[in-house]
Amino acid sequence: MRVVLAEDLFLLRQGMVQLLESYDFEIVAAVDNGPALLDALVTLRPEVAVVDVRLPPTFTDEGLQAALEARRRCPGLPILVLSQHVEQLYAKELLADASGGIGYLLKDRVLNSDQFVDAIRRVADGGTAMDPQVISQLLAGRSRREPLSTLTPREREVLKLMAEGCSNVAIAQRLIVSQGAVAKYTTSIFTKLDLTPADDSNRRVLAVLAYLNGTRADVS
Repeated sequence: MRVVLAEDLFLLRQGMVQLLESYDFEIVAAVDNGPALLDALVTLRPEVAVVDVRLPPTFTDEGLQAALEARRRCPGLPILVLSQHVEQLYAKELLADASGGIGYLLKDRVLNSDQFVDAIRRVADGGTAMDPQVISQLLAGRSRREPLSTLTPREREVLKLMAEGCSNVAIAQRLIVSQGAVAKYTTSIFTKLDLTPADDSNRRVLAVLAYLNGTRADVS
């Protein structure tokens, strides 16, 4: 799997390169600034990008801005944001794009290599990998809007776990319910969010995006 990395700290960048290469990822570019990231994403078209939010020259939001611009030029480009910060404005804009996999992890909450590698693969496959703290910050202070307000508390729990990237099996284990019950909850969620029958993985992503953005998700 071809990967582009963007991280300004040399030791962390090289550490990720070595880690991912040990898992048979091909690192096609490892850059340390926003302009170089955008150029690498547009030119090399990787299968997934791992992007820090704050990159040179201003160390504000260059990573996310480069990722957004790359998605405009290369629709559906999978992006995994790996940062110490939650940049709400651009993060919400990135999540509002319903094409391609998306993830947002906090560096100090990545506890082992398997967790990190699983998140990269999930995003590359078109899924989501959201840290619960990121979800909480993005949802903080947001008013409840239709059709999300029609979900039951249990359905919202299921949708939150979907946003974290959990499979139905994992959700069943976390909530201590049967897989059949989880399937019923997800079907009800899709119905209430007006997600018409389509590829199930695509509907899961659209449901998560609706949850994070508080807007109606449509399948084209």
